[in-house]
Amino acid sequence: MTTSDAQAQSPQSSTGTASTGKTSGEENQAGPSSESPTAGFDAAVVEACEELVEQYRKGEIAKVNAIIELGAIIRPVGTVSKEVGEQRTAGYGAFVKQLGYDSIEAFVGDTVPPKIRVSSSSVSDESIPALSESQLLNRARELAQLNKPVKSYIGMGYHNAVVPPVILRNILESPAWYTPYTPYQPEISQGRLESLVNFQTMITSITGMDIANASLLDEATAAAEGMVLSFANALHKKRTFLVDEGVAPQTLAVLRTRAKGFGINIIVGDVSKGLQDETIRSDLCGVLVQYPDVNGSIKDFGAVANAVHDAKALLVCATDLLALTMLKPPGEWGADVVVGNSARFGVPAGYGGPHAAFFACADKLKRKMPGRLIGLSRDAEGKPAYRLALQTREQHIRREKATSNICTAQALLANMAAMYAVYHGPEGLSRIAQKTHALTSILKSLVEKSGYSVVNPEFFDTLTINVSGAAKTAEAVHQAALAAGVNLRRIDDQLVGVTLDESVGLEDVIVLANVFASAASAPAVSPLNLPSAGTAIPAALQRTSEFLPHPVFNSYHSETEMLRYIYHLQSKDLGLVHAMIPLGSCTMKLNSTSSMIPLTWSEFSNVHPFAPKDQVRGYLKLINELQDDLCKITGFHACSLQPNSGAAGEYTGLSVIRAYHESRGEGHRDICLIPVSAHGTNPASAVMAGLKVIPVKSLADGSLDLEDLKEKAEKYKDNLAAFMITYPSTFGVFEAGVQDACKIIHENGGQVYLDGANLNAQVGLTNPATCGGDVCHLNLHKSFAIPHGGGGPGVGPVCAAEHLAPFLPTHPIVPVGQEQAINAVSAAPFGSASILLISWAYIKMLGGDGLSKATAAALLNANYMAYRLKDHYCLRFKNANGRVAHELLIDLHEFDKAAGLKVTDFAKRLQDYGFHPPTCSWPISTCMLIEPTESESLQEIDRRIRKEADDIISGKQPKDNNLLKNAPHPISVMTLSDAEWNRPYTREQAAYPVPSLKEKKFWPTVSRIDDAYGDTHLICDCPSVQETASDHH
Repeated sequence: MTTSDAQAQSPQSSTGTASTGKTSGEENQAGPSSESPTAGFDAAVVEACEELVEQYRKGEIAKVNAIIELGAIIRPVGTVSKEVGEQRTAGYGAFVKQLGYDSIEAFVGDTVPPKIRVSSSSVSDESIPALSESQLLNRARELAQLNKPVKSYIGMGYHNAVVPPVILRNILESPAWYTPYTPYQPEISQGRLESLVNFQTMITSITGMDIANASLLDEATAAAEGMVLSFANALHKKRTFLVDEGVAPQTLAVLRTRAKGFGINIIVGDVSKGLQDETIRSDLCGVLVQYPDVNGSIKDFGAVANAVHDAKALLVCATDLLALTMLKPPGEWGADVVVGNSARFGVPAGYGGPHAAFFACADKLKRKMPGRLIGLSRDAEGKPAYRLALQTREQHIRREKATSNICTAQALLANMAAMYAVYHGPEGLSRIAQKTHALTSILKSLVEKSGYSVVNPEFFDTLTINVSGAAKTAEAVHQAALAAGVNLRRIDDQLVGVTLDESVGLEDVIVLANVFASAASAPAVSPLNLPSAGTAIPAALQRTSEFLPHPVFNSYHSETEMLRYIYHLQSKDLGLVHAMIPLGSCTMKLNSTSSMIPLTWSEFSNVHPFAPKDQVRGYLKLINELQDDLCKITGFHACSLQPNSGAAGEYTGLSVIRAYHESRGEGHRDICLIPVSAHGTNPASAVMAGLKVIPVKSLADGSLDLEDLKEKAEKYKDNLAAFMITYPSTFGVFEAGVQDACKIIHENGGQVYLDGANLNAQVGLTNPATCGGDVCHLNLHKSFAIPHGGGGPGVGPVCAAEHLAPFLPTHPIVPVGQEQAINAVSAAPFGSASILLISWAYIKMLGGDGLSKATAAALLNANYMAYRLKDHYCLRFKNANGRVAHELLIDLHEFDKAAGLKVTDFAKRLQDYGFHPPTCSWPISTCMLIEPTESESLQEIDRRIRKEADDIISGKQPKDNNLLKNAPHPISVMTLSDAEWNRPYTREQAAYPVPSLKEKKFWPTVSRIDDAYGDTHLICDCPSVQETASDHH
């Protein structure tokens, strides 16, 4: 009987103290009890304990396990759901009464439309039993032990990274780094912005390109973005994209999925030969090559680049950062776009992710480049400061005109990779690369000595070995490898792949060599007589240019220096460790420490995504449990965890809908109706899936215009594919007519895609299936507590009704879908698999009851905030009962008219209060969208700055020189001399608007940043040695 079995048999109340009402300390002081040892415990608990004792007596379980499980049943350790329910009961009671209700149930009844409510048993402790923290960690350990500790040399873009402990402990495991949001408020984000500039600089310097973004989701999706950029660069007039035969198969699969929506024709083969075909050349928009390729070969693509450019197309190159420290960089032989995975720079494999992909391009393409870009600007004092640059490219602004639906980056992983480069520097990276290459060269000599032939004589770290001259079959080699505790790449019956990395030492090479020797019945390899290492990189392709000369990569090579640099940067950033982050539509809830702990256990972190399934039984069991729980929560039949962002989930869900229509002979359906109140990525995702977007109006009260929807659904009924709806809408209300809207779509032949970005308002109270949806995506980094990481990672699972389930995505290496499945949408079969642990743990510790309580708490917090603000600000939308959902939209237009105050002025002043501002100017330009989540308390919610605005309206403060217009006020401003202080308010008013800030205050590190200057003077890399020197003089 497992711990979870015991928990499932015992009601939640039984985990508390005995019914005497005394604490455990009082019981001890009262002396021995004359009652039965089981007195006061629930009968189910007694039964579970007796069963365990009997199992131990029969020898069915070990004593230590019996003790652990008994403790888990009777120990008074509260579950997370209990804490949610008990710690804040008093506070929530006060909230409820102030809102005019006798109970939270009555409040929920007025907030969530009754006809979409689900049974309380659908998400309860019966359907999802709750575990305590100790039980959860025990369960995680059980699953971890089901993963076999086999070392993988499979390669294919994934490596056994060595994470420097100073980075592991102080970035990956640090809430100061993993709890902030995307740096949309740069004055309180300068630390990670600087680190992301380090990442961009690292990429451009190593690849030889002009500019790089701040990371993408994975290598395969980055390559797909390169393909779409090539298509856009050809003005959508040329549709052929040529892919070299050496490109990784998972990348090719993702390209095929993405190409379908754009009508791009993919041709795979030898690109040199393909470029000689005039038919291909005349319609060519781009070419993708891999350097080195998936089989380890190093080819000179210089002539290919010239031929591609002669055809007025773009050359995209997928590459490896460590290899480029020894290879001529793509920017020097003509690549236009360079992509890849930075994970071997100190980011664990994690069964596929999350990892930070990179995307670099030529300067001429910078305004078409997808993803986030960090640039240098200046603040109000003229001092340099970083910010997100060229934000008008983002899909929230361009909507259906966007060329990409990229909504996030992989900021936390990009920061880790950047810090790895900072820590090792160019010399350290070169040493690692040279060691890896030398050991690969030695292995080549040793396997050849055993009678094998290496197919690729030129290589960096990967060998493709033909076994036919030595072993009977490739399978014989693989069996010998498994016996030695290692995985090799399976190619076919004659070929085996081996990829080395930083983690490999000479003893590992000897083990590998003896695997091949054993399969060939050749003499064993001795460490006493090893061949010398040579170079296998062609002279013409050896790197001669320097890389990473910038001071930041040549200054912090001791642990002391590195630790201080990390802490210096993190001191500049506001995260959930400092204050609430009430960003609307972003759900910034606090992430429990206990849910993060298993993440870095080696049994989970050191697993290759293409490892055999019998080696990852723990991962697969955890994944199945999470999928089952998400299906219970959404009401749907099946779930795919492959999409590695919310936007990727949107795109996947729409692709599933298209595949469904095609299976019914209705592939012509290509119209997607999208309300103006939908999530910002929806229109861009629809376009990516090959759909034409038709907007649907909203009424004055923010609700969907059902008449407009009906009119357009009927107008396009012959071609209607889908309707995308965000629920609750981004206007912050539950719309009573959601089921009616879905019925309209179904009656006209379409399918309903329900955007799960706001699922935090639904869990346990309603669900997408009940609302009328056919498919939805979820944001595990919102509703299910994966930290936002300063702008990534995230996971965007897709849940689907039974009729759509057969079309959920599969994978070319690890099949995970059904026969009708669409191609892969991510490089790894389960996307960013390692962080699924966090959401799994969150759900298990809350249990069904706790999840439902958390939803009610989120709704209550938002409505209490609306109640507190309604007399001071214009609450833009609410339902017929005066209630908002989990977020609220306040309109600041009146302040612009009366005092010239913009949304930005309020946002920057909130920074002086130690707040992270809400979402600004979206979804309406004059509004703030506020989402407090269930994590926040009354003390945080009560702050406000209305009085300061009134002082400007009344004339007490001038309109052009006041507390809001000059905000924020960093220390550099506060220390201005009296002569320089030309402001009609005191320093104390500026810095300490409420007394509590004198004891605890987070300081912005720069004053207000000039956005326009940053875009017109675009600088996206680190200062050079010369620039640094001039700054110091």
